[in-house]
Amino acid sequence: MKIDQRIIIALDTQCEKELNVLIKSLKGHAHYVKVGMELFYTFGPSIVSRLKNEGFKVFLDLKIHDIPNTARKSCKTITKLGADIINVHSSGGIEMMKAAKKGVDEALEENNNLTPPLLIAVTQLTSNDQEMIEKDLLINKPIHEVVTHYAKNASLAGFDGVVSSPLEVKLIKKTVHNKFICITPGIRPESSQKQDQKRVTTPKEAFLNGSDFIVIGRAITQAKDPSKAFKDIIKELDL
Repeated sequence: MKIDQRIIIALDTQCEKELNVLIKSLKGHAHYVKVGMELFYTFGPSIVSRLKNEGFKVFLDLKIHDIPNTARKSCKTITKLGADIINVHSSGGIEMMKAAKKGVDEALEENNNLTPPLLIAVTQLTSNDQEMIEKDLLINKPIHEVVTHYAKNASLAGFDGVVSSPLEVKLIKKTVHNKFICITPGIRPESSQKQDQKRVTTPKEAFLNGSDFIVIGRAITQAKDPSKAFKDIIKELDL
């Protein structure tokens, strides 16, 4: 897969005019876009088909986290939207993740025309750090151990991969297996600030660490020319 096809652009906006500008600028350049909760809750489920019709692949980042039965039904429903990647929170446990996968499988059985999405588990958000998980969540283990444990659980549940910090990718692939997909947000080009992210790397560092996909948002979407910002990042990669 070409390097530009491994960059997922996070379209986080509530403004339709801004969304239209981003679509126009990125169409024909970006391969993957991410629909997070902000975009999904603003424009509704139809945003997935709209972006697909514009030629993008869609990572539907809704981070399902609920009792197993609700997770199953939710994943069944969102699979039918036609997203290429969907995710749930691994902290919901193995039973919940197995139920989520069952929901995906049920949707595929009922709709032969659907392409199976990648099913991904969120480990720890890149805005979390060691102090936060100990103080707020009472998790008294090193964050890299927590992340790899969650990744192993996701693999046991039949998932394709995880969302993690790029800092943990090498350990995840060593612990699970090398083909276990790692999607990594917390990506900041050299010229960007960390903002609310804590466990971050540059795009090049993330790919060198083994990331299969990286997620970039504001460094591209808030640029004066998003398509140029996207192309500049690809040039900086030099991989």
